[in-house]
Amino acid sequence: MNKIFLLAFCCAVAWTKPIVSASIAPIGNFVEIISQNTVEINIVASSNPHSYEPRPEQIAKLSKSELFFAVGVEFEKVWLPKFEKQFKNLIIIDTAKNIQKIHLNHDDDDDDDHHENHDHSGLDPHIWLDPVLVKTMAENIALALSDKFPQNAEIYATNLNKFKQQIDEIDKMAKDSLSNLKSRDFIVYHPSWGYFAKRYNLNQIAVEIDGKEPKPADLANLIKKAKEHNAKIIFVSPHFSQKSARLIAQQSGAVVAAIDELPKNWRENMEQIINSISKALK
Repeated sequence: MNKIFLLAFCCAVAWTKPIVSASIAPIGNFVEIISQNTVEINIVASSNPHSYEPRPEQIAKLSKSELFFAVGVEFEKVWLPKFEKQFKNLIIIDTAKNIQKIHLNHDDDDDDDHHENHDHSGLDPHIWLDPVLVKTMAENIALALSDKFPQNAEIYATNLNKFKQQIDEIDKMAKDSLSNLKSRDFIVYHPSWGYFAKRYNLNQIAVEIDGKEPKPADLANLIKKAKEHNAKIIFVSPHFSQKSARLIAQQSGAVVAAIDELPKNWRENMEQIINSISKALK
């Protein structure tokens, strides 16, 4: 009986998956696609990364994680140095390696006074919303997994190639759907879509200003812009306040629709976003 128990225990240990952590849900989704169940994935900031505080169960998973896939979102600046100090065996992987980030701003058409009053010096971390950049992120993830778990390198290489083909399909869909639109402007609450807008020659007009709700003067300016651009739809995120966006929509005659910049299923979400923007701007 003891021998059987020992054998069962050894088998269970042998089949225990190594744990890796991902900063946010989309990065976790990329790791999941490439790793094909060879690792257990711990999503660190499962909701709003701008107001993240680690929970005890997440810290427990981090203590056992072998890799941490980072992307440059806000909470990482504070917490990654702490994680590195506390968990000596944790290897930080920059999924944004070889990607040139752009400055985070909310409207390419803002006037000079607006720019003088607000700081746009920060770099935009939302690279996962540009399909072309996701290919580079996927390559970084596959390389890190292969270096850490070389016995699965062939699996990672195969899944990387398949994923890159799917990304190309999303990119083609976006180019086809967004090439001939009556308007190139879309309104969002949080300025997450700068890379997406740049890639497909669009312009995002954001409600949120420097991470804060707009002041009355800013709100009046946004309502004016919504009317000038004949905005039919204003996109809001489940992770941020919708109060200002709904007020702008009410005053301008637009409707409010959900748009998620932190999707758990990246491909499905991108298809939905492309279709929503295409329909709104035709």
